[in-house]
Amino acid sequence: MNIILVSGNLGKSKTLTLSHAQIVFIAALLLVGVLVFAVALHYLTLRHAAEIKSPYLKSLLLSMQEQENRKREAYLRENLNAMAIKLGQMQAQLLRLDALGDRLAKQAGFKPQEFMFDQPPGRGGALSGLPQRDLSLAEFGEQMEQLTRGLNDRTDQLAILESALMQDRLKKKLVPSVSPVDTGWFSSNFGWRIDPFTGQNAFHEGVDFMTETGTPVVTAAGGVVAYSDNHPEYGSMIEVDHGNGLLTRYAHLSKRLVKVGDVVLRGGKIGEVGNTGRSTGPHLHFEVRFKGASQNPVRFLQKSG
Repeated sequence: MNIILVSGNLGKSKTLTLSHAQIVFIAALLLVGVLVFAVALHYLTLRHAAEIKSPYLKSLLLSMQEQENRKREAYLRENLNAMAIKLGQMQAQLLRLDALGDRLAKQAGFKPQEFMFDQPPGRGGALSGLPQRDLSLAEFGEQMEQLTRGLNDRTDQLAILESALMQDRLKKKLVPSVSPVDTGWFSSNFGWRIDPFTGQNAFHEGVDFMTETGTPVVTAAGGVVAYSDNHPEYGSMIEVDHGNGLLTRYAHLSKRLVKVGDVVLRGGKIGEVGNTGRSTGPHLHFEVRFKGASQNPVRFLQKSG
C-alpha cells in the first residue's frame, strides 16, 4: 500500500509504502485500542452509575441485578429442594427409629419414662472461647449426609438387636414355665417315692397336681402336639413337642381337646383333668423331658413370669 502525503509546506509530495504485515499490525493495534476504550468506558460507567442520573443506565443495572438475583434464587431453590427431600427421608427414618426403640424398650422390660423416644434429649453446656461462624451450604449438606448415614447404620443395628431379642423371647415362650393347672397342689413330687400300687420304692418322673375332674389343663409352653391318645399306664395322655429336645407330658386326662399335629400356644387349653389309666384318683400327672430324659418340672415352673 502506498500513502501519498501532500502539504503546502512541502515542495513536493512524499510517498509512504506499507507492507502487508505493517497493515495487519496497525489494524490490530487499532482494534485493541477500541476494545480497551470500550472496556474502560463500561467499567467507569458501571462504577459511577449511581452518580450518573441516567434512566437507561439505571434500568440496565436493575436488569442485571434482577438476572443475578434470579440465578441465585434458582440455585438456592434447587439446593433447598434437594435438602427438603433429604429432610423428609430423615424424618421418616426417625419415625422408624422411634417405633423400633419403643418396641425394643418394651421387649427389654424398660419403663416408659426411662426411654421417651418422642422427646428430644436434653443438651447444654457453656459457651467456649473459640469464635463461632455460620455453616456454609456445602458444610450443611455434608452434615446432613453424615447424619443420614448414621441413621441408616443405627436402624440396621437396632433391627439386628430386635431380631435377637425376638428370638430370645420366642425361645423363652418355648420353655415349659407355665403351670398346667391354676388350682391344686402337689400330691407327689419328682424323684423316688413309694409306689401307691406296689408299695415298692419307684422313681416318679413327673409331678402330680391334686385337683378336681374337669379342671382345665393348659400347655406349659408353645409347641406342636406330638401325641394325643390313650396310654396303658398314663391313661388319656397328650404330649407337646416344644423343639430343641424339650417335650411335656399331660396324663390321666378325662378329655383331650387337641390332636397330633396341632400347634398350641403357651397357656392354651388342651384338655381336662381326669382319673384315667394307672391312677388312684383325679389328678394331673405332668412331666418335662429333655432329649428323652425326665427332668424335674419344678425347676421349669419356677421360671414362670
